[in-house]
Amino acid sequence: MTDPEATDAETLTLTIEADGRNDEVTVPRGLIELLAEGGDGTAAPTVAGDIVSLSCAQRAHAIVHEAEGEVTEELLAIEARSKELFEERFGTTFEAATSRGRPSA
Repeated sequence: MTDPEATDAETLTLTIEADGRNDEVTVPRGLIELLAEGGDGTAAPTVAGDIVSLSCAQRAHAIVHEAEGEVTEELLAIEARSKELFEERFGTTFEAATSRGRPSA
């Protein structure tokens, strides 16, 4: 339930820009601070980027590994690339970070 007394100081609005378009998402400021493991709040863009990277890798993994029927080469390539980008960002494999079993070939 939303607290009618809540102020803008309790939330943080992030802007996402890609290919000339943008979107905004508002999140609890305290959540970003928790995910940043402390700090002065300047890590918000990095924390948001981490969440996007993790979420995309998780979604790609789920699409491939929970698919009913045949998985196309295109989907396998998308999953592989999302895992490569995840590893570049976090310095560890998606599987190691999420306990998802052994890495795919």
